[in-house]
Amino acid sequence: MSQTRVLVSGAGGRMGRAVVDAVMNASDMTPVGGVDPAYSGKSLADLVSGAPSEPLAAEVADGIERWSPDVMVDFTRPDALMNNVSAALRENVACVVGTTGYSEAVLAALRELCDECGTPAVVAPNFSIGANLMMKFAAEAASLMDYAAIIEAHHENKLDAPSGTAQATVERMREARGEDFEAQKTQHFNLEHVRGGEHGGIAVHSIRMAGVVANQQVTLGGPGETLTIEHVTTGRECFMPGVLLAIREVCEISGLVYGLEALLFDA
Repeated sequence: MSQTRVLVSGAGGRMGRAVVDAVMNASDMTPVGGVDPAYSGKSLADLVSGAPSEPLAAEVADGIERWSPDVMVDFTRPDALMNNVSAALRENVACVVGTTGYSEAVLAALRELCDECGTPAVVAPNFSIGANLMMKFAAEAASLMDYAAIIEAHHENKLDAPSGTAQATVERMREARGEDFEAQKTQHFNLEHVRGGEHGGIAVHSIRMAGVVANQQVTLGGPGETLTIEHVTTGRECFMPGVLLAIREVCEISGLVYGLEALLFDA
């Protein structure tokens, strides 16, 4: 069986290390190297037991030149995303992107770049199977309930808010509904911003604290009833089946595919 050669960008982060470990344990792929300027002088073996012992690269272009990967997985920062993915796509290295916090303009630019280079990418706000089911069910319920709110909670080091998952959930719910939700307008605030953000009538609240990985609760309301759809993450391993699926599928697609649901539910 041929092995897919995987380069992990952001290898020193918690998600990057989990990706390295998952790829190591997959029979059809291997981690050939990692990129992370914050871990200069270290190797993948310093981060994940049993991983390759070569030093991490500081830049994606350097990693591609050194290891000739088939696929690059990127879990980094939104301000680094465009440079990382551009460097890979221009070298015909397919990309799997789990970084969040980027703008619609960046996503559009990545889509154009995939077409220009003829190199595919999977970009997903969440690689968890359960989270994607949560979004699917919330979209299905959106046309049948009048009110909606999202509460998302992540670890204390997450820099963007709301999460990419919350934003994607809002977009899918509004698309399925075809119009804005009803929204109660508060007349007097005792605490500024207590209602959180709002988009299309959907209130969105973000929590950042230690002890949390990534949780989201979608509550929909109608006359005399509410429906709550909740996804709770207890460990980052829940994202790995989706990441591995994307690595396996990305070289078989064309252009940029947004969202893991395109691979899970449309196959």
